[in-house]
Amino acid sequence: MHKDTPHTPGTPHTPRSTAAALLPLVGGPANVTSVAHCMTRLRLGLADRSRVDDAALRALPGVLGVVEDGESYQVVLGPGVVGRVTEAFEALLAADGAGDTAKGAAAGTADAPAGTADVLARRGAELKARQKRRNATPLKSALRRVANIFVPLIPALIGCGIVAGIAGLLTNLERLPGITPALAALSSAFMALIAVFVGHNTAKEFGGTPVLGGAVAAVVVYPGVAEVTAFGTALAPGQGGVLGALAAALLGTYVEKWCRARLPGTLDVLLTPTLTVLVSGLVTLYVLMYAAGEVATAIGAAANWLLTTTGALAGLVLGGLFLPLVMLGLHQALIPIHTTLIEQQGHTVLLPILAMAGAGQVGAAAAVYVRLRHDTTLRTTIRSALPAGLLGVGEPLIYGVSLPLGRPFLTACVGGAAGGAFVGLFAMLGTDVGATAIGPSGWALFPLLAGGGGWAVTAAVYGGGLLTGYVVGFAATYFFGLDGGTARAVCDSGEHEPRPADRPGPRPASPR
Repeated sequence: MHKDTPHTPGTPHTPRSTAAALLPLVGGPANVTSVAHCMTRLRLGLADRSRVDDAALRALPGVLGVVEDGESYQVVLGPGVVGRVTEAFEALLAADGAGDTAKGAAAGTADAPAGTADVLARRGAELKARQKRRNATPLKSALRRVANIFVPLIPALIGCGIVAGIAGLLTNLERLPGITPALAALSSAFMALIAVFVGHNTAKEFGGTPVLGGAVAAVVVYPGVAEVTAFGTALAPGQGGVLGALAAALLGTYVEKWCRARLPGTLDVLLTPTLTVLVSGLVTLYVLMYAAGEVATAIGAAANWLLTTTGALAGLVLGGLFLPLVMLGLHQALIPIHTTLIEQQGHTVLLPILAMAGAGQVGAAAAVYVRLRHDTTLRTTIRSALPAGLLGVGEPLIYGVSLPLGRPFLTACVGGAAGGAFVGLFAMLGTDVGATAIGPSGWALFPLLAGGGGWAVTAAVYGGGLLTGYVVGFAATYFFGLDGGTARAVCDSGEHEPRPADRPGPRPASPR
């Protein structure tokens, strides 16, 4: 197959072919207004949402699911893959022959099989659309903007977190003492300057000049602030952390906009950046750093108190409620909290507990797979989505299986609550489990684990939590998530693929 040929069923899919197949299914080049990606999703701005073929997108090889958050249409492709597909997608948009390539891809996906999985996919899309209409609030818009500031930082957090883990492991084993300081420097440098990147992204998100946002936020980590006194106390470099940097850059953006709206062009080029840095910087030094430092300290103290005194209960609540938070988009509010904890303590103790929600989801999907053994289409969907779910990419299972079915979504939350309670219990006993970066979960979080008991103990507790989430999610779904009526309604609906026994022709052989 030529490298530019779109994917057709039965042929291996490449980033180029996947991108070519995606383009017509989202309405063609004229319908795409923006392209971006995060760790796992291709994020598209669309001119006309109605031109998207959701069912064909979900049936496309390589696509793990689709999510809509109100401002962008997101195609879940998985870590690693999404960057290459995005690059190919952007190249197709820029190419003169993108339209012809897209037509070939549409023909290749026109015969995608329809079955119960498609019915559930449509139900999931309807649920998401209704949820979006009910929750199109200023709060959710603000949370999306916060996510847009911090999500681009996740690759660096992951890379530095893994390097930090390697450095810590070598230190504990007393191996390679000559290279350990170099690894520690590599892992710490980004965190030492993260305020600058937060300031840059904040200004960019809110319509300011990114470099001015970074310049204003840089004062937060400048060593010379130790000579400045605010509220009777000398400031410390890094005081306020990412929260102070976000506030400083946000203030700088509003100062910049105010100046540009009032100053003539001849003065704007000189006075606007000067006043932005001067006014925002002074307010940051004498107000924002101190206030943000108090808030950051309170967040760290609250997280530690929560887990050391009410760990099992806190883990149960957090693990049980995280899937609904993801569904509502409210989980984005936790990103600055995770980053603050990593900045303060070297790891976030909340992420491993929240990751248990994904374990409950995997267990619930496995139970659906076992119970609905006659539904071959749905079982195929679950088989293709489970590997991603094990690595922490849960959207295909949430929106394609458990949420449309209804009750399995609740029993998945039960599994997440059990796993969270397991990890929280050990936190009460003195074995805290943390993650040195945000983004990955599931099995992908193992290289990023950290805790006071060492990596082996931390990994054992985290693995025990995952196993608990799998088992409880499976058992709760198997016995309570699919009663006979639900199973018959799904498997016997007129819209689904026939059972093997109902097909014309010879009965399929049983698997060995």
